[in-house]
Amino acid sequence: MQSPLPVRDGVNATRLRLPDAGPWTTAMDYMMHRWGHIDPQGIEDRFDAGEIVGEGGVALDRATRLEDHTFIWYYRSLPPETRIPVEISILHQDDHLLVVDKPHFLPTTPGGTYIQESALVRLRNQLNLPDLIPMHRLDRMTAGVLLLSTNPETRGNYQVLFEKRQVQKKYECVSAAEPAAGHPAVDFPVVVRNRMTKSRSYLLAEVIEGEPNAETRIERLETFDGGASVGAAGTGDAGARASGINADAGSTPRLARYRLEPHSGKTHQLRVHMASLGLGIVNDAFYPDLLDKAPDDYSKPLQLLARGIRFVDPISKKPVEYRSGLHLSEATHAPR
Repeated sequence: MQSPLPVRDGVNATRLRLPDAGPWTTAMDYMMHRWGHIDPQGIEDRFDAGEIVGEGGVALDRATRLEDHTFIWYYRSLPPETRIPVEISILHQDDHLLVVDKPHFLPTTPGGTYIQESALVRLRNQLNLPDLIPMHRLDRMTAGVLLLSTNPETRGNYQVLFEKRQVQKKYECVSAAEPAAGHPAVDFPVVVRNRMTKSRSYLLAEVIEGEPNAETRIERLETFDGGASVGAAGTGDAGARASGINADAGSTPRLARYRLEPHSGKTHQLRVHMASLGLGIVNDAFYPDLLDKAPDDYSKPLQLLARGIRFVDPISKKPVEYRSGLHLSEATHAPR
């Protein structure tokens, strides 16, 4: 449903569905029920200023009856955010698409405590493109190629490509060269297939019984000695322990760079599939073991990169490929 309010400061207006009935007489009564404990004066001021609207942009006031509107829109009051010390690089821009290199730690879209500090809002403001919409998402901790639509009139052409799985994506990651203890050896290349799910109330994705809905082809590209930042199991480095990297205290772990080709797009799919082989990705705080929440350590990004994306452009009808200019920091230790 199209918002009657324009994008402001790079952020869409919030849409709220009003209940069909209840103990509330007016729309303001309901909003007070939901958020009056946070900022009652702010809610009253917005109604008085006509800043809360219904379909067609009709302004509501304090007396607007609950049943007069099904959906209403308003701008949230956004708290100040600390800038994440990373930058976005533009790889390509035309009348239909924007292709960027999203850095680690920056979320693709607004959510939670990250609103202005999201790739979408930053780019809308930087490029003055209020209609910008991502065609897919990358996890906050994943870096690499991200496609966004700049033109609402042609957006559907690109959405169909993703819906029909006509977009080929390639990722790279760094993990241990050999599986963690308790996992069998892997004969590469290997295809991992299973059924994954993620509930709204549970932080992690998990593998369950049933028909596979997630598939990833994994190829080992090279092995090399890891850098000091990876640490060694038993030395207090949580990233190494969580990734299942085996090394004696004081020794250098043996790492490998892998190519990952997903044929589905489940939440955290690549991280789960690597962990299922005993090859948890370096600096992954979720899989195979969930670590305690800690402030972001910008010196230890998750070693997962969306290396490239390829498809036949629906406008030009020509095959195109966009590749990331970023590199995984641990892979810089690999001999070239």
